[in-house]
Amino acid sequence: AIAAGLAQLPRPDFSRLSVEHYRAGLAMFPPLPLLHDAVAEVVDSEAAGIAVRLYRPKGLSGPLPLTVYFHGGGFVACGLDSHDNICHRLAVRGGTLVASVDYRLAPEHPFPAPVEDAVAALQALHAQATGLGADPARIAVAGDSAGAHLAAVAALEAGVPLRHQLLLYPVIDSRCTALSHHELAEAPMLSAEQMRWFWRQYLPHASQAADPRVALLRREDLARAAPATVITAQYDPLRDEGEAYAQALVKAGVPVAQRRWPGVFHGFASLLGPLDAACEAVDHGAAQLARSFAQP
Repeated sequence: AIAAGLAQLPRPDFSRLSVEHYRAGLAMFPPLPLLHDAVAEVVDSEAAGIAVRLYRPKGLSGPLPLTVYFHGGGFVACGLDSHDNICHRLAVRGGTLVASVDYRLAPEHPFPAPVEDAVAALQALHAQATGLGADPARIAVAGDSAGAHLAAVAALEAGVPLRHQLLLYPVIDSRCTALSHHELAEAPMLSAEQMRWFWRQYLPHASQAADPRVALLRREDLARAAPATVITAQYDPLRDEGEAYAQALVKAGVPVAQRRWPGVFHGFASLLGPLDAACEAVDHGAAQLARSFAQP
């Protein structure tokens, strides 16, 4: 029913749409009655001069594992508030301190600024871990959509030893040529045309698409990537590229748990409460994080 309703919404003309109008359109959506798991505290702080929001779960003592989270939004929108519910749930269900990173957005700050922020924040949070009550030997990254792209890149670029990377329907390939981009070009929540528009905001110069911090499928150093959980959505133009990245990691010898969630669309994990699948997927990701942190 949610997908059917979304499919009825008018689609903007992405050949002429400005980022300002896109953000204004997002702001007009009424808030949904979303679930928030209760945590011990939520504290706004910073790392390397970048705003971060820290979520500390209740009832746990000693140094906690730390999950560094990067929100989605096509590199151009959203922030700490929009993904507050996912971070709450990961903290509680994963038994982990969560640090949500407010990286800079395109087109005001195009590539490589968001990657630089992601890497700098991860490095700084690793360095600050003990002071935060976290265990520097038990750190993971996580993210959804464009944030999952940044999480995957930071996992390779930051030089921080990681237990895990949790990637929810990740943005992977700027070429947008995977079969799902054609089969699901008019999917609800994210169309193929919209994804190409996001990439144009993020990469103002065509040559940037070949940069190893962008072209994840063409990297030759995936063997040093952290073990991964990759969650894709059945009706998502990004489905096949996310699964291709999971396969590329497996080929490189990286342990990967990959699941395609049936009957859902891009961005579904944000709908905690209205959509049972959202709770199931986020809880699955949290369990994967907890499992990785429990390993000796």
